[in-house]
Amino acid sequence: MLFTKEHLSGFYKWFPETERSIFDGNATRRLFDRFNGNQILFIINLLMDTCGNYSIELGKKIEEMILDKLPLGTKSELTVYNWLYLEIGKK
Repeated sequence: MLFTKEHLSGFYKWFPETERSIFDGNATRRLFDRFNGNQILFIINLLMDTCGNYSIELGKKIEEMILDKLPLGTKSELTVYNWLYLEIGKK
């Protein structure tokens, strides 16, 4: 099951369908924008796929970590993905 826009609790910017298609595949060194809803969904679903856990609870936990615990500063998707993956493993 994919984590969708309706599952998110934060407030995000949403971009046209054409931009959503760039968020496919694996995390890259592209700049991570914690306010871009399409990119948040991409990272959440990528992590859920990696973990083999497709629960809404895990998706909400990942979103909460992004909103409340992700270190500030410019980060790439890859850095954010790796940080989240390590943090999830600690739980």
